[in-house]
Amino acid sequence: MTRCFTMLKPGVVNRRLVGEVISRLEKKGFKLVGLKMLHPSKEIAEAHYAEHKGKPFYDGLVEYVTSGPVVAMVWQADNCVELIRKFCGATKPEEAMPGTIRGDYCIHTARNIIHASDSDASAEREIKLWFKDEEIYDWNDAEAGWY
Repeated sequence: MTRCFTMLKPGVVNRRLVGEVISRLEKKGFKLVGLKMLHPSKEIAEAHYAEHKGKPFYDGLVEYVTSGPVVAMVWQADNCVELIRKFCGATKPEEAMPGTIRGDYCIHTARNIIHASDSDASAEREIKLWFKDEEIYDWNDAEAGWY
């Protein structure tokens, strides 16, 4: 089992799609082990997107993520990062296939609705940035093995 950090960005909250996106991830079989809603500070957003600092989209991305509340989550499954990335779809909406989260709900890259860790190392770093150890709940999943 591995873990993946995901974040539903302010546009998802404003469009009232939080439950829809979480439901799709749960129905796929991902195990939700961490969940919280918060209005991120500029500091946490900058730390989260540190690898993009200096790129043309960086300032706008930080501004968007801090413009309202986000829903931070930790999911767990076999090959979790790889599977969630495929489930989310391509970052660019014009490349995201219908049936993926971005393919179904996103039109503009600058207003991308979901972030998902891009590697196991990124997932570990992002989870530690957004969650304390005691905020992660690895509960007994009676459905394990059915997906």
